[in-house]
Amino acid sequence: MPALDTPLCDFGWKAPDFTLKDPQGTAITMSDQAGEKGLLIAFICNHCPYVKAIAGRLASDAKALQADGFGVLAVMSNDYRASPDDSPENMVRFAAEHDFSFPYLIDEDQSVAKAYGAVCTPDFFGLNAEGELQYRGRLDDARMGDASNRSPELLTAMRLIGETGNGPKDQIPSMGCSIKWA
Repeated sequence: MPALDTPLCDFGWKAPDFTLKDPQGTAITMSDQAGEKGLLIAFICNHCPYVKAIAGRLASDAKALQADGFGVLAVMSNDYRASPDDSPENMVRFAAEHDFSFPYLIDEDQSVAKAYGAVCTPDFFGLNAEGELQYRGRLDDARMGDASNRSPELLTAMRLIGETGNGPKDQIPSMGCSIKWA
């Protein structure tokens, strides 16, 4: 399967609010999860090798962002009936395995992925305190390799957004597997 890159950041795009359920059936509204400095939304899944490679780093960076005053959400938009590894039961296991400190939500009808223009997993949307898109890049420069000397690009960008309201002008796209559309 060919890897896809995310599009360039559409600075200032106003993120639409949404409500999705977690695997236990609890409804979570995006705007309620925003922190005082902004919100990170990560479109991920359980089976993608790109997501598997970065999941631990994402969990660690998310905890740092939450401590800094950001909200964090993950959204699974794949058609899990066609990709059973992405089932709600497996989402619970994946989140526990990687110690996610943030809600991991099911985009059952894929409407949120479509509204956001998400194309791959992982696909990151870094929003400022006004809910405007300021980051659409990758997690870091380690990709699927050794992360011991990584540059935490998303973490650095989100901290800049928290300080200034604006993301970095130069962003390297995230790369991953295509979303599995129904």
